[in-house]
Amino acid sequence: MKILHIYKDYFPVLGGIENHVRVLAEAQASQGHKVTACVCSPGPESSESWLNGVRLVRAGRLGTAASMPLSWKQPLLLRKEAADILHLHSPYPLGEVSAWLGRHGIPLVITHHADVIRQKNLMRLYGPVYRRILAHARRLIVTSEAYLRSSRWLSPHAAKSRTVPLGVDSQFFHPAEKQAPFSGRILFVGRLRYYKGLDNLLHALVPLPDVRLTIAGDGPMRGKWESLTRQLGISGRVSFLGEIDDATLAHVYHQADLFVLPANSRAEAFGTVLLEAMACGLPCLTTEVGTGSSWVVQDGVTGCVVPPDQPAVLCAAIQNLFSDPEKLRRMGRAGRARVEQEFTVQRMIDRVMRVYEECAEKKESLTVVS
Repeated sequence: MKILHIYKDYFPVLGGIENHVRVLAEAQASQGHKVTACVCSPGPESSESWLNGVRLVRAGRLGTAASMPLSWKQPLLLRKEAADILHLHSPYPLGEVSAWLGRHGIPLVITHHADVIRQKNLMRLYGPVYRRILAHARRLIVTSEAYLRSSRWLSPHAAKSRTVPLGVDSQFFHPAEKQAPFSGRILFVGRLRYYKGLDNLLHALVPLPDVRLTIAGDGPMRGKWESLTRQLGISGRVSFLGEIDDATLAHVYHQADLFVLPANSRAEAFGTVLLEAMACGLPCLTTEVGTGSSWVVQDGVTGCVVPPDQPAVLCAAIQNLFSDPEKLRRMGRAGRARVEQEFTVQRMIDRVMRVYEECAEKKESLTVVS
């Protein structure tokens, strides 16, 4: 099968959607499919290359506005690509319009990773167009039933939507061979963007003098949050590692006692980092923002779910969890078992390929992929 993935960026650009597209594309290529990812390059020049079996077509960009590349070359390059399936990763207006207007006759699958939350004025203008694009798609993929039910964009298209949870490499991300002694170490991993809610976690640490926090990742909020740690007087207990490679990341997971994702917005649609942490045997503390994150983490079983934007509640939850290290370990084991049962890369690939097969065979079955 010839599969064409469409998004704005690809590795070495790091981010939740970028990482997902790479994992999916490389896994499909390893199965013998002809996989191309059409994305944008960092500069004005277009290029073509191969990475781990995936053909990368990078369209030159003139700049970036509202987090979207400005590229007139990507729509032109998309029109030239042969494909059996167009797999568009949304939100990405340039790619959405290009696939809708330029590639009729080829089944379009859209993975709706998240609603657009912050650019409300943009969506007032673009919303009617996006509705037509969703209507045009043969199938919509959503990462959790919770997001399908709560998204005003997706709910009208429930009949052709398929739930395909994200997956992680459960062999690469695995529990440490020898468990380190409990020492009150918290870990956060992710792009440092406003909706991660890291400021709430920093405030929650103030009354917890024995708790240390490691932050792996970089992003636009790093400077502001580093400044906040100094203002709160906790900089001696908070480490900003910046971007780290995969091998180092696995080690960092193994050094922690608890993983925390304190998201404050629906922009955090799923939380692949929760899966990585659970695969490594870590219990997880996250927030209820009405998306997949509070479905991934089973409250009281694999971790704890608390309301967002409430540092005092977050602080109390950390205290409660750290008061019983054996309970933490049980949650960590339960999280690992949940990943093995539900969230492996192979299960994700199998589910996505079944969606493709529905499109290719023009099936109109309304059964949910499981």
